[in-house]
Amino acid sequence: MSAAYCLAAPGNPLHGRYHDDEYGFPSRDEAVLFERLVLEINQAGLSWATILRKRAAFRAAFADFNVDEVAAFGAADTERLMTDAGIIRNRLKIAAVIDNARRIRELRREYGSFAGWLDSHHPRPREEWVRLFKKTFRFTGGEIVNEFLMSLGYLRGAHEPSCPIYARIAALDPPWVEKRSERGEPG
Repeated sequence: MSAAYCLAAPGNPLHGRYHDDEYGFPSRDEAVLFERLVLEINQAGLSWATILRKRAAFRAAFADFNVDEVAAFGAADTERLMTDAGIIRNRLKIAAVIDNARRIRELRREYGSFAGWLDSHHPRPREEWVRLFKKTFRFTGGEIVNEFLMSLGYLRGAHEPSCPIYARIAALDPPWVEKRSERGEPG
């Protein structure tokens, strides 16, 4: 998103709630994390408005973003999804969502959760995050990774400092907030 999002989204019937109550807010809930990854993957090449309009259909198509259920999807599920007009019918994106659910299950074994994996790699610069995501997941280019991480508070930039939502998010101590030691130095 851009700085213009903080100007245009508030009060907008499509973007307002997402801007005011979700975008940039930290979450550890695996379904929320997976949903955001699914939506960002599917947004590639399309507008965010298109994705928000199709959000309920994505939720239904991908089992309420239950990682275990999606990881168990097989060929018949892929074909079912390819005929679902409510979502983005792109075979590469559908395969990426299913494979990424399987990868999240694998990450649980080592890190306890998807959030645990993210936390174990924080902080790092955007470029390193992109390399890590490309090594770990499918269909995760620079913009997808950047928006995913900003949307969950791992990277700064979801809101302008002048946006009232910025202060609400900063008060929640998201990962991007710079921690200071007792001497006042970054810690």
